[in-house]
Amino acid sequence: MKKHCFTLVILALLACSLFAKGAAETIAKENSNELTLYCYDTFASEWGSGPTLIPLFEEKTGIKVNVISTGNAVEMLNKAILEGDNCPADLVMGISDDTASKAYSSGLFASYESPVLKDIDEDLIFDKEYRLLPFDYGAFAFVYDSESGIEVPTSLEDLKKDIYKDKIILIDPRTSSVGMGLLIWTIEVYGEDYLDWWKAVGKNALTIADGWSSAYGLFTEGEAPIVLSYTTSPVYHVLWEDTTRYQALVFDEGHSTTIESIGILKNAKNRANAEKFIDFILTEGQKETAIANSMYPVNKNTELPSAYDYAPVPKLLHLDSEVIAQNLEKWLNEWTEAMVN
Repeated sequence: MKKHCFTLVILALLACSLFAKGAAETIAKENSNELTLYCYDTFASEWGSGPTLIPLFEEKTGIKVNVISTGNAVEMLNKAILEGDNCPADLVMGISDDTASKAYSSGLFASYESPVLKDIDEDLIFDKEYRLLPFDYGAFAFVYDSESGIEVPTSLEDLKKDIYKDKIILIDPRTSSVGMGLLIWTIEVYGEDYLDWWKAVGKNALTIADGWSSAYGLFTEGEAPIVLSYTTSPVYHVLWEDTTRYQALVFDEGHSTTIESIGILKNAKNRANAEKFIDFILTEGQKETAIANSMYPVNKNTELPSAYDYAPVPKLLHLDSEVIAQNLEKWLNEWTEAMVN
């Protein structure tokens, strides 16, 4: 009997020891000086803001950032959702507001009410539960070649005019987030009659490109004087080419907005480090991120170069992400039937 009691005591002590060791390892891991970040390819690329910002953050905090580039923003979110509770990331950076409802429904994201939010316009904080925090934003717009000699359009309606035959480059909403931005923009302006605009302007289009890069490449090569892009696109040309030739068209009816965000996963092993990274991106990282992405910074205290004088902030339109999620498949089917079939 005593032998059995002694054995039980030993086993209990061993169990306690193993539990304590496991708890210590967990605490050590959670308190480690590292951080794993899922991001889209643009952030991590050599021309993105990542190669500049990551070393600055690491030097400032002593926290090592493991950057995992996962394709475009949609692919990145899909990867995190597929991995679920086993996702190794602490943070996911680059989720746009039009796909936010998918992020919410995944249940993967934790709330973080950063103290920096006080410096951000409330209209840009699209998630009032603070699971996704905005870090930059842009407005879709048509950009034109000011040396082309064309009559300058002042509205989406103007683009229907015959004088713009073969002078516009559109982008397919089925294959491009920029093309989808235009689709949503026309719905915000025209409501159920949005396809009438697409049919009319489609006749004026030189082509409907599959993505922004191919569309903008045709534009800068002089194939057509008007292309779908962003109000901030001229900033690149001013900063790196020292030219104001390419200018954004600001329309009275307003412009559809895209907001990029960053969020902490509920299962983040380095939660405190993740919060520090977000606060860094929303303060010191704002200028570099905005310039690299050709977007606007969300922090209103950010000082931007004078090149942003050529990126006017228009009247901003915004459609709720849940409305988009509920109707997007229908809209794309309607667009395909009208424009392709």
